[in-house]
Amino acid sequence: MMHQKRKIPLSVLELATVIQGGDSALAIANTVAVARHAESLNYRRIWMAEHHNMKHIASSATSVLIGHVAGKTNHIRVGSGGIMLPNHSPLVIAEQFGTLETIYPGRIDLGLGRAPGTDQLTAMALRRNNMDTSYNFPADVKQLQTYFRHENATAKVRAFPGEGLDIPLWILGSSTDSAYLAAQMGLPYAFAAHFAPAQFRMAIEIYRNNFKPSGQLDSPYVMACVNVIGADSDEEAEFLKSSLIRLFNGIITNTRSPLMPPGELPESYRNPDVRAFVNSMLACTFTGSRNTLRTNLSAFIAETGIDELMAASYIFDFEAKLKSFTILHEALNT
Repeated sequence: MMHQKRKIPLSVLELATVIQGGDSALAIANTVAVARHAESLNYRRIWMAEHHNMKHIASSATSVLIGHVAGKTNHIRVGSGGIMLPNHSPLVIAEQFGTLETIYPGRIDLGLGRAPGTDQLTAMALRRNNMDTSYNFPADVKQLQTYFRHENATAKVRAFPGEGLDIPLWILGSSTDSAYLAAQMGLPYAFAAHFAPAQFRMAIEIYRNNFKPSGQLDSPYVMACVNVIGADSDEEAEFLKSSLIRLFNGIITNTRSPLMPPGELPESYRNPDVRAFVNSMLACTFTGSRNTLRTNLSAFIAETGIDELMAASYIFDFEAKLKSFTILHEALNT
């Protein structure tokens, strides 16, 4: 079945992943290089995600990294995918992102998630025993919006810089929970299909069916984050994908490692249960040449009706990673 190609904006999710033989400094330098490359291809935005107590991810101080990347680029939007709001007070985030927006006006996005972005013990260290904060997520998002409004000028607690600034808020989701909140608040919705694709279609249907217009958004806006590995041939892309399979395999078997070179898959991947789990995480992973990506992604965009595509690319070789973003751009824009 032929799908008419619908052009939608392309964006990047970059987790500042540490590769085997590399370190956090290299991961951050490569994140900057990805941002510059994506900007040269007119990608719309690059987001970083908040993770903690993960030795091989260098984006824990997310707002600091956003500022660094924004300072090394010119026009691409830079933001969070996301800030895990239960780990912070809304006032602190309003001040941090108010500062970022003041330095880089019109370029900062604030994507918000309710998960801890880590394990329970680390969440306790972050939240100082205030472990009910995830239940306050809707109220905290509203409080954050209040700090950004001009109308907060008469309040006793105000955010400087931050007050009166137009910083787009996004709600992030990896299940159906946040779909209702994004719809109710009339905010754009970004779904993490790159690692939790199981409830993606149900979540975006809930979001669209329940959407209420807001001051920020008139109609639903869905961004899907998926894994994309592009190469000159389908065979090469499939080979590069083995690094991603090894990464997910390590998460599932709790044998995490830096991002490894492509190659033979570990023995544990032969376990049918592990393999089934990995394959379920890979359900929204697109691998192949320009033509293959064009065909499969055009079908995905047509079927889901998404408004924007965000690509995560776990590729060990950095030049191959940059090339993958070029191939993705060519696949959907030529």
